[in-house]
Amino acid sequence: MFMSSFEMASVDPAIYEQPMKQQLKATAKDMAHRSFSMAKNFAIVGAIFSGTECAIETYRAKNDLYNGVASGCITGAVLAARSGPQATLIGCAGFAAFSTAIEYYMRRE
Repeated sequence: MFMSSFEMASVDPAIYEQPMKQQLKATAKDMAHRSFSMAKNFAIVGAIFSGTECAIETYRAKNDLYNGVASGCITGAVLAARSGPQATLIGCAGFAAFSTAIEYYMRRE
């Protein structure tokens, strides 16, 4: 939300020529639109990750670090699939590495 208020000037430089009330209204509208868009994207990523993690955990009948790693790889690959095979591999590796770090941190004793 914070960043969208700064980006309004680059989208519409004439925004500063309007009265303050209209500037606030336009900024709030843009912030709401961007917040909803980001929330929707985050929900999609979360649904893919948790769905695949649940399916893998059910299939393997284990609750360990490798479920999160595999789920991260699948999630990254699915999200980057439209960009080609190289992006798919990078997405898989990136999400798997991030998932490994988070799982390791959460499971440490």
